[in-house]
Amino acid sequence: MQDVLQGRVAIISGASQGLGFAITRAYVQAGADVMMCARTQTELEKARQEVCLLSRRGQQVLTCVADVSQEKDVQSLMEKTYSRFQRVHILVNNAGIYGPMGLIEEVDWNEWVAAININFLGSVLMCRAMVPHFKKYKYGKIIQISGGGATNPMPQISAYAASKAAIIRFAETLAEELRKEQIDVNAIAPGPLNTRLLDEVIAAGPEKAGELFYQRAINQKKEGGVSIERGAALALFLASSQSDGITGKLISAIWDPWELLANYRDELRKTDIYTLRRIVPEDRGMKWGNKS
Repeated sequence: MQDVLQGRVAIISGASQGLGFAITRAYVQAGADVMMCARTQTELEKARQEVCLLSRRGQQVLTCVADVSQEKDVQSLMEKTYSRFQRVHILVNNAGIYGPMGLIEEVDWNEWVAAININFLGSVLMCRAMVPHFKKYKYGKIIQISGGGATNPMPQISAYAASKAAIIRFAETLAEELRKEQIDVNAIAPGPLNTRLLDEVIAAGPEKAGELFYQRAINQKKEGGVSIERGAALALFLASSQSDGITGKLISAIWDPWELLANYRDELRKTDIYTLRRIVPEDRGMKWGNKS
């Protein structure tokens, strides 16, 4: 995958730490120019300086402080990016938080809404701002970062779970809207990562996070979790021309053979493989689900 993003420009939200930072590193090493955005200036600048050590002569690594849930911040981010780059090829919507932990009737409502705004509506705002640009050039890559909440219930972390499920259906829907425009929209399930989000679960304790999820977090912390580079590598594949035509999919960084998917793009285009769907009794070998 060396130099696969040579001449490409990417905007990455939540780029100052965790998976967003790992994706930024991977993109710069692959030759891309990058606009990093996050909410905290000091963390963003520190991350930029580290990434710059990987850049080559002529590569640009820029930053913009932005809260993706605020329309004015998103607009400012786009204006700053377009003032430095004629074209943008890749958008990575990585910014996200867990939000409040606890029973739905007990958590702070404003914090719950804020999590939806950042995780889900923030990514929608970013897409709304980028899509006209991608349409203009008849090419683009949109990569949404999902999580365990997209495919499994997460009791006591409901805002996160609901927002991540919404992200997937939005990505699938947007992919259909943009299919004829040669703009690919996909989502990544990176697996259980040892990032600040894991530390938040441990800090919240079993009463707020739930006993099962808390114990799972403790075990993950001890065992190390999934390599963050695996998710970054998948994000690199989905940003490259190798994945052209693969769109509307939720792909697991650790469970799916994504390195081989370019060989099956025609099959993927015609099926609901790697999408959200309702499980019916027949899928589990039951006979009573067939109405006829």
